Amino acid sequence: MQTTILYIGRDTEITVVMNRLLNARPEWKGICVCTDEEAISILKAQDVDLVLLGNGISPECEKVLRSDIIALKPQIKIIQHYGGGSGLLYGEIMTALG
Repeated sequence: MQTTILYIGRDTEITVVMNRLLNARPEWKGICVCTDEEAISILKAQDVDLVLLGNGISPECEKVLRSDIIALKPQIKIIQHYGGGSGLLYGEIMTALG
């Protein structure tokens, strides 16, 4: 069974890299967006197992975004990922899902 992971970040280039990394593993389906509106739309339309918050999201926006996500999917796990390579990413995701 695939785990669907939604990555939300503000940097387009990093979002492209995250998309590649998340979709490189057959057990993961990565969806990567740069806006909160896209993220909320995806959360309304699809089952998502984990949300990764990336770089560039201001503390104020993060607070609102977390609140909006939890209102839609109260049980969803949300973690922050600011970079550090695919090994760190894998570890963060596996810890969150475990």
